[in-house]
Amino acid sequence: MEGGWDTGDEDLRLLLGLLRTNFSIQVSRKWYSPFLKLLQQYNKIARSYKNIAHHYDTDEAIFRKFLDKEMYYSCAFFRNENESLQQAQQNKAELIARKLLLKPGMRVLDVGCGWGSLAFHLATHHDVHVTGITLSNEQLRVAKKEAESRGIADKTEFLLADYREHKAQYERIVSVGMLEHVGIKHLDEYFSRINEMLIDDGTALIHTIGNKKLALPTNPWIERYIFPGGRIPTLSQTAKEIEKGQLMLTDVEVWRLHYAWTLREWLKRFQEHRSEILELKDEGFYRMWEFYMAVCDMSFEFANLVVYQCQLSKQHGVVPVTREYLHS
Repeated sequence: MEGGWDTGDEDLRLLLGLLRTNFSIQVSRKWYSPFLKLLQQYNKIARSYKNIAHHYDTDEAIFRKFLDKEMYYSCAFFRNENESLQQAQQNKAELIARKLLLKPGMRVLDVGCGWGSLAFHLATHHDVHVTGITLSNEQLRVAKKEAESRGIADKTEFLLADYREHKAQYERIVSVGMLEHVGIKHLDEYFSRINEMLIDDGTALIHTIGNKKLALPTNPWIERYIFPGGRIPTLSQTAKEIEKGQLMLTDVEVWRLHYAWTLREWLKRFQEHRSEILELKDEGFYRMWEFYMAVCDMSFEFANLVVYQCQLSKQHGVVPVTREYLHS
């Protein structure tokens, strides 16, 4: 970040990949005190607003330099490694729609709605009404403006609200890339709220980064500079709290390498717009985000990170008993 070293004309990813694949070190947990663990996962409502603002209230123009045109800031679903980012994000949105088993006129809640990308897709292509909640003022501003420009403000609603503050019930609930910000200590509260907001014959789809092995503490650099308050759960940690929330796990899908490919495309676009980004931010910011994307790419390619999609309901008979509906 301070410019003390760089890789010259070489790809930063190659260096990080080389380091990742040649060092097999058991990470000591001694440095990770119980107090630090508690502090890192302290995500009460006021703290959550602050944590989200740190990253997501970054100027919209920065994100537009590297995301697809629909502004999806989460893992895309690639049918093959060479598929375009734009198509892969549409694949993701449509797969989520199928897992939600949508019908025209349904009321859908999008928890952590970002800039409204998924809400716009569901409202436009599936004729449902979507309420999106976010903790980011910048995302809220962009989503509302975009809904107006697309002429679908009557089919979408965007609110500045924490999942613990929002009080309403929905036939479908979706959350993409938000569970990572909840914190392990708050997963029980999160799934209890999903239960309360979901009608008895409703369906929910939770899409989250997950650890495929025992979860380590959040990397201190990521915690400080990129995602304060974030914590990546394991599937077992997530499933345990789903059960406590009186929800039924009806389907689980594990996406491997898809986020590595997504991050690779984001990093490429980010680097291609270097001069434009430096007009908006300084060199330290550029180096920080370049390193963030590259190191996360390597974590998904060589380490323990994957993406889980968990489909939930409250009772039998809501979700088909085979997965054929996902491919029809």
